[in-house]
Amino acid sequence: MAHSDSHILAGRRILLGISGGIAACKTAELARLLVTASCDVRVVMTPAATQFIAPLTLQAITGWPVSTEIFDPQQEAAMGHIALARWADLIVIAPASADCIAKLYTGQADTLLHTLCLASTAPLALAPAMNTHMWQHPATQANIQGLQQRGVRCWGPADGAQACGDTGPGRLSEPTELYQHIVAHFTHGSLADCHLLLTAGPTREPLDAVRYIGNRSSGRMGYAIAAAAVEQGARVTLISGPTALACPAGVTRYLVQTAQQMYDQVMARIAQADIFVACAAVADYRPETCADHKIKKGSTPYSLTLVPNPDILATVAALPKPPYCLGFAAETDQVLAHAEAKRQAKQIPLLAANQVSATTGIETDENALTLLSDQGRIHLPQQPKQRLARQLIHHLAEQYHAQTAVQNS
Repeated sequence: MAHSDSHILAGRRILLGISGGIAACKTAELARLLVTASCDVRVVMTPAATQFIAPLTLQAITGWPVSTEIFDPQQEAAMGHIALARWADLIVIAPASADCIAKLYTGQADTLLHTLCLASTAPLALAPAMNTHMWQHPATQANIQGLQQRGVRCWGPADGAQACGDTGPGRLSEPTELYQHIVAHFTHGSLADCHLLLTAGPTREPLDAVRYIGNRSSGRMGYAIAAAAVEQGARVTLISGPTALACPAGVTRYLVQTAQQMYDQVMARIAQADIFVACAAVADYRPETCADHKIKKGSTPYSLTLVPNPDILATVAALPKPPYCLGFAAETDQVLAHAEAKRQAKQIPLLAANQVSATTGIETDENALTLLSDQGRIHLPQQPKQRLARQLIHHLAEQYHAQTAVQNS
C-alpha cells in the first residue's frame, strides 16, 4: 500500500509524537508504513510512552534516534527542540492520551513533545486513544473541540473493544487508517481546508419515560457523506442522532437524541463551518409535554398535542453570513415539486431530493438523488450509498467553489 503513495509522501518530514497508553505499541507499524513510503520520520516520545514501547524499536524502524527528554544536553546545545519544531512538515501524535490533549489545549510545555507543538507552526494532527469514558467526559470533549477550533486535526478515535474491557469510542485508529489520513493531508482534495458540518440520522422526541416519536432513518447516507468528505480533505464534524453506525475515520462526532439537542449542537459550531449539510431526518414536531413515568394504557382514546421543533436548516441559511448549505428532501410523492418548494422556502443553494421506497432511501443500502440548484437539476442514479456519497461530494465541491469564486470576485 505504501509503495503506491511514495510519489505523494516521498521526502515529507513527519514528526511522530507518542504519548502514554497501551495503544503506543501500534505506532511502530505507522512508522514503518511512513518509512516504506519514503517519508523522513523522527519520533518524539513522552516519558510515559516509554513504559509501553521501547525507544530503540522506533529508532530501528526510522533510522533516527528517538527524542524523549526536554533537557537533553546533546540536543539542547544547538536548541534541538526548536530545530525539530521548524523541521516538520506535519506533526502527528498517535496515540494522543487524554492528558496529552489537555496539556495541548492549555498550552503546557512540561514534556519535549508538548514544547515542540507550541514552538512549531506545522499542522498538528491527533489520533486520540483512551478509555471510552475518558473520551466521552465533558472535559476531554471540551479540550478536543477547543483544539479543533484552532485548526488541529482529529483522526479518530475508533469504536470497539478496549484493552481495559470496556467497549465504545476510544480505540486508536488502525495504523493503515492513520497512514491514509496522512496521504490525504498531502493530497489536495476538492474540499481541502474546508470545515464541513453535517447532521445525520433520526431524532427521538420523548413522549414518556420509555416511549418516543421517531422515524426509520438509519443514518447511512449521512455517514457515507461524512466519509466521502474526509476523503476529499475536509475537516468533518458530524452531529448524529441515534444510530448503530460506527463513526467514520477522521470524523469528529457528537451524539444527540432530540431535534432541540441537534439544533443546539449545530448552532454552537456553525460559525466555524464553511459548508453545512443537513442530512438528518429531524422530527418536525415533538410532544408538548413529556411524562416522567410510563403512560398506562386506558380504555379511552388518548390525545397528543404536538408543537413545532426548531428548523435547523432554515435557521442556518438565514444567518447573516451563512455557510454554503446543502439540504435533503425525502419524499413519497411529487418528489421534485416538493423538493424545489423546500429549497425556495429555505433559500438554500443546493438540495438533494430522493424518493422513499422499499428499495431506496430510508433503511436501505442504496439510494438515488436528484440535485436541485439555480443551475438546474442533476440526477444521480440508484447505487450503494457510499458510491453515491462520493458523487454528491464531487458536485457539492464544484458548486461550493463556484459560489465562493463569485463572492470573492
